[in-house]
Amino acid sequence: MKRTLALTGLLILGLLLSQVLPSFVGALPANLLFARHFITMSLLAFIMIQVGREFDVDLKNKKQYAVDYGVAATAAAFPWIFVTIYFLCFLMPETGAKHPLWIEALLVGRFAAPTSAGVLFSMLAASGLAGTWVFRKTRILAIFDDLDTVLLMIPLQMLIVGFAWQLGGVVVALALMLYFGLKFYRRVSLHRTWPWVLAYSLFIVGFSEILYALTKDPVSSVGLHIEILLPAFLLGCVLKHDPDEHAQVPGEDTPGLSSEEKAGLGVSGAFMVFVGLSMPTVFGEYAEVKISMSPALLALHVIAITVLSNLGKMFACFCYKKEASFRERLAVSVALFPRGEVGAGVLAISLGYGITGPFVTVAFLSLALNLILTGAFILVVKKLLA
Repeated sequence: MKRTLALTGLLILGLLLSQVLPSFVGALPANLLFARHFITMSLLAFIMIQVGREFDVDLKNKKQYAVDYGVAATAAAFPWIFVTIYFLCFLMPETGAKHPLWIEALLVGRFAAPTSAGVLFSMLAASGLAGTWVFRKTRILAIFDDLDTVLLMIPLQMLIVGFAWQLGGVVVALALMLYFGLKFYRRVSLHRTWPWVLAYSLFIVGFSEILYALTKDPVSSVGLHIEILLPAFLLGCVLKHDPDEHAQVPGEDTPGLSSEEKAGLGVSGAFMVFVGLSMPTVFGEYAEVKISMSPALLALHVIAITVLSNLGKMFACFCYKKEASFRERLAVSVALFPRGEVGAGVLAISLGYGITGPFVTVAFLSLALNLILTGAFILVVKKLLA
């Protein structure tokens, strides 16, 4: 409980700082914005490598992973569909759209689809749930729905910028990573202590950013950008297991037993702060997202979008009836509620294409509300499994 509350507090601290810092220091320069992004992604990569080290792939039961991908993709599609329909019915801007409104709604609405893998894994492990069926199932579902979001963003971006070879290159890169991840599963001997894992994380993020910079189109700003989540997770999967070593998931064991766990908890805490800091400024002179409606109406839309996006995740309740009880399946659905870095990335892409209307404003505030409620979601999961 204490760890969950601490991580929630750090997340809220980051959110508050993202809103008040510009009032004191002004708009952040581009180099600081890049540094914030680089650190956030490096921390996420560290968490995902550790998750991959703990992930057991049953290569003889590939059919089950196809089922899991179908569940994850459907549980990601429903929030997207619900939110997009709401945008088109209740939040149509009167003027200022740079693209057809249905395309803008489809792109922005995708923020509601992906679960925040980094936030979710850290929170569940900190709550002592790392050994449960719910943790194991949400782990694979969260990874798959993030992967599904990355893939679906490609045709959505093509609706705006047209065909770009870089977007096709992302598909090829993802396919190659999955192939080599399965081929070399638990076959690679590398150092596995936390300083080395941190070094691998920095390398993955650095390589991804360099690749994007070298392939970025100066007009459309489209580049060959590999999301950190998948390569980091697959690196963890290919590392050999040491019989005398237990790969620590942050928060899984009793506090203070090893430097590995202390490092994992420190990374999880820092990640929470930086996820909050990554939210755009909504209030004040340097607001990146403009508010053009009354506070009461805005709150109504934000709550409605939040409810709809989480309602779509309840699809998982109707799956896995032969594997788990209803309470466990409900716990999986609630565990998929947290949104974070991938959803924020979708909205950042939307801003990059000049989409700045009420769609984006309500979406960002809904994402922030979901982040604030993450601790409550995890407590509900814990209650269901008590």
